[in-house]
Amino acid sequence: RGIFCDLEQAALANVSHNKVMNFYKKGQTIFFQGNPPFGLYCIATGKIKVSKVGNDGKESIVRIAGPGDVLGHRSLFSKENYSATATVIEDSSICFLDKNFIYTALKEDPTISLTLIEKLAKDMGAAESRNASMSQKSARERLAELFLTFKKAYGIEEKDGRTRLDVKLNRDEIASIVGTAHETIIRLI
Repeated sequence: RGIFCDLEQAALANVSHNKVMNFYKKGQTIFFQGNPPFGLYCIATGKIKVSKVGNDGKESIVRIAGPGDVLGHRSLFSKENYSATATVIEDSSICFLDKNFIYTALKEDPTISLTLIEKLAKDMGAAESRNASMSQKSARERLAELFLTFKKAYGIEEKDGRTRLDVKLNRDEIASIVGTAHETIIRLI
């Protein structure tokens, strides 16, 4: 669910007037770790990999974002450079809202502010859960938890009663999310 869904008609029209809709192909980068933020990205369709590169040059996937998710908000409001890179893993339509418009809209419409605070709080809770999971669970348990999370977010019920996960990641990407070696992922799957 997007942060602008509960707006009144006039406010929604204002957002629509100020947004820039862009189409990204698989593999394109939306923003890079270390660059300054210029606004907020709202995913309409597709999936985005948000990843960090450590001092050792190794990529760690922080999360997979999909329709209704917002990107770049933490850096925008903390006035820090992006702490991660956002890369398209599935052709995506993404709207961009300039930071000046966002700051003005937040001041003028408490509904946007409250919805954004709720979104930030949920993101923080998910990060805390992920952190606890990484330190308290085995690789097998973290992989099972990842699949259950993907089922909830990207599961498609098939006619035979099974669920298909509508997200395409390679073993290295799954290993990065789970926090283990890809050999372990191969063995567990």
